[in-house]
Amino acid sequence: MSNLLKKVGGEGLTPIGQIGVPALIERITSQGVHRQASTRLGVGDDAARILSLTNEECVVTTDLMVEGVHFDTTYFPLMHLGYKVVVAGISDVVAMNAVPRQILLALAISAKYTVEAIEELYKGVHAACAEYGVDLVGGDVTSSTGGLTLSITAIGSAPAERMVGRSGARKGELICVSGDLGAAFMGLNLLEREKRIYREDPGIQPDFGAYEYLLQRQIRPAARIDMAAVFDRLGCLPTALIDLSSGLGRDIAALCRASGVGCRLYEDRIPIDPLVHELATHFHIDPTLCALSGGEDYELLFTLPASVSEKLEGHPDISMVGYITEAEDGLVLVSHSGQEHELHRRMYTPEVQ
Repeated sequence: MSNLLKKVGGEGLTPIGQIGVPALIERITSQGVHRQASTRLGVGDDAARILSLTNEECVVTTDLMVEGVHFDTTYFPLMHLGYKVVVAGISDVVAMNAVPRQILLALAISAKYTVEAIEELYKGVHAACAEYGVDLVGGDVTSSTGGLTLSITAIGSAPAERMVGRSGARKGELICVSGDLGAAFMGLNLLEREKRIYREDPGIQPDFGAYEYLLQRQIRPAARIDMAAVFDRLGCLPTALIDLSSGLGRDIAALCRASGVGCRLYEDRIPIDPLVHELATHFHIDPTLCALSGGEDYELLFTLPASVSEKLEGHPDISMVGYITEAEDGLVLVSHSGQEHELHRRMYTPEVQ
């Protein structure tokens, strides 16, 4: 952790004012490689030029990350932060069942950050662009009086008939999720614990033990760009789709609100990794709350016709967690014991005891 603090600002590093913003932009964008045929002109002009793809619609989304609210550079490596902000942006594109094509990234930087720190941040940005095949085509850099703020705009496209929004869910359809839930939240709690220990004794090195998976889910998440191929293999598109950035409880509520429906979720069907159970128990947190309220898993939540239920039994990428009901039936969670609860009454932001 102490080495990380030196990356932000310290002796022997270069103040941004020493080289100026134009030179900084040149240094952090020089590694950019165009992978998309639709990118005609990227960084270096007043605006990017993007070719319109025949028979495809464009989707555009923006995400904001603010230091002290969404991340803490005491323990969050800047390279991983750069990677994560790209994932957060393109995950929203994936949540429309579209293909991410380009991103623009704007930064507001305080004087505590050095040229080397921002270069470290952009190593992660370029790594994520390479991983997901997207192009960095522009952005902006300005000064800030308080910390670091990142604003990412992600652009994607897909044929109109392939697009999926939040509003298509209908009564009787299956509610499904990809992957497992709650791990990113427990990874955050693990980092917060190590931060407290570090503040008490800076000489103690972080100890993540057997919980590396939880840590990675927080600092280096994955956008589920692979799920489009899974839907193709199933032979059907989701009727409604949203990415899980705010927790299963909040995101299913948003999907149901947009679709004008209710839901019935089953606690024993929510996919939670055994490490989440283990660490949550150690921290005196209900593991289900990690999935319902934790957020930042960047998995997908979607509805499918009941006719595909047999194909989903034992599916390695998809868990059926409930079904859609009438709006007047409300949002219901059926507990492990079979008791029914109003979903919002089981939700709050869990805290480590």
